[in-house]
Amino acid sequence: MKTKISRWLSRDPDPNTRYELQRLIDSQESAELEDRFNGRLEFGTAGLRGIVGAGPNRMNRLVIQETAIGLAHYLKAQQHDAEFRGVVIGYDGRPDSKQFACDAASALTAHGIKVYLTVRVAATPLVAFGVKHLGTAAGIVVTASHNPPAYNGFKVYWGNGAQIIPPHDSGIAAEIDAAAQQELHLMDLEIAHQQGLLVWLDDDFYQEYRRTMNENPLLSNHTQPDGISLAYTAMHGVGANMAETLLHDAGFNHVYSVAAQREPDGAFPTVNFPNPEEPGAMDMVIAEAKKHGATLACANDPDADRFAVAVQLDNGEYKMLTGDQVGVLFGHYLLSHAKSEQNLVGATIVSSSLLEQIAKSAGANYYQTLTGFKWLTNVGMKQETETSQFLFAYEEALGYTVGSEVWDKDGLSALVAFAQLTAELASNGQTIWDQLEAIYREHGLYLNAQRSIALDPSAPPIGDKLRANPVMQIAGQTVLQTDDLKSSKRTFQDGTVENIDLPASDVLIYHLDSGARVVVRPSGTEPKLKCYYEVVEPMIHEDTLEHAQQRAESAMNDLILQHQASIAS
Repeated sequence: MKTKISRWLSRDPDPNTRYELQRLIDSQESAELEDRFNGRLEFGTAGLRGIVGAGPNRMNRLVIQETAIGLAHYLKAQQHDAEFRGVVIGYDGRPDSKQFACDAASALTAHGIKVYLTVRVAATPLVAFGVKHLGTAAGIVVTASHNPPAYNGFKVYWGNGAQIIPPHDSGIAAEIDAAAQQELHLMDLEIAHQQGLLVWLDDDFYQEYRRTMNENPLLSNHTQPDGISLAYTAMHGVGANMAETLLHDAGFNHVYSVAAQREPDGAFPTVNFPNPEEPGAMDMVIAEAKKHGATLACANDPDADRFAVAVQLDNGEYKMLTGDQVGVLFGHYLLSHAKSEQNLVGATIVSSSLLEQIAKSAGANYYQTLTGFKWLTNVGMKQETETSQFLFAYEEALGYTVGSEVWDKDGLSALVAFAQLTAELASNGQTIWDQLEAIYREHGLYLNAQRSIALDPSAPPIGDKLRANPVMQIAGQTVLQTDDLKSSKRTFQDGTVENIDLPASDVLIYHLDSGARVVVRPSGTEPKLKCYYEVVEPMIHEDTLEHAQQRAESAMNDLILQHQASIAS
């Protein structure tokens, strides 16, 4: 441990983290030192994400430099023209993000790789856009998205513009481990710029994203935009300037931003947790919407790759839409507006099954992936054909991509598309709630929920237990089909088996005779089982939406109660 710490202190370029580490040594905080030095922050398919601090198991300048060097070695080994094509880098508004981005640029240019670095903070979807627009070999965003203030992250895109997937994650991780044992080679950014290895992405780059979004046919529905109004918050993130600009370009002149949350501030002073899904996070934008009687209360998360919305009710109050409800509305809307050959839509295994029903009804093609937007976009690219071009994909955690200009979730284009959807409905005297009810009447009311069950860390893996004793009934309902993604086998009630074309994952999906579905998977980071539930409630002609909702919620509560009791036993 002493050797590791001594070596770290000799390499760390940051006086703040060196001081922090020395303080821990002087106060003999052995447990804290053990936590920071017994292992390394794991590089996975989302790149790096962790608490900022000293040591290899934290986010800091040295970890960033070693990570970027590892990425440089991997890119050069995988792509013969990686040095010429280069890497685009952007960063969010957290205190260390700009420095981390500059450190990554110093490492990459020192290894001969050209870098395109944004001159100011940039929304995550702009960097994903930049990979395709500039034709780079990879992209990096320094962001911790909607994590608490103590965190930061290092997200990597491959040359196709999508987040990395295996085997690139493990390949890069191995190179990072090697780089951590080697001498650091860095280049001063001024020298890199003079040598043509560093290109500063100024306002022209941001305007190119703007032009591309304005020219996106899927964002060209300018049906009476003045007919609605909306409140907006960037949630102390980087989305406000571009969000407001795109809305104005689309003709939305009644937009009211939450001033206290408009500018980037990595301390997130007005929210306990800067995630629109968290209770209370939308309070200020809903208050702003009430103040103006706005149709919608909209939010991006701090790096603007997610989109959340609350919609005004008849009584003037506002109700949040779930990620699944937004995804279903988008799917229905986009399939009715896109070209006939643009008919490929996708969702994850834990998102609502309703999108698949809507796609079938529209004669469109639907695909399903593991959780994570990296799968939605990488698989979407592979599924595309001339007669079935990519249109839309979403995940229930507020992630949406409209068209293929950005091969990642994009909360900015989603904001514009949802405003246009709402304005078109308003021009016909309809609301979002009317549209949801119409969809439910046609296909059934799909209700989704998630719960977690704490597990005994010392107990055998819960997945093995469930596989050893196949579940035949859940909440009194017969299991018609079990999808085991670990074995990639689908087993039907009559015993017949077929293969599943998805990457292996420790997930079990149970399809019940009522149309309900239960998905279970162990958490990758905590001793708990994540359970995703879906119930389907038919709506008859005499039904009101309220009554159907009550029946669905009752069925959901019963399903959750009985299933969790069976797991606990």
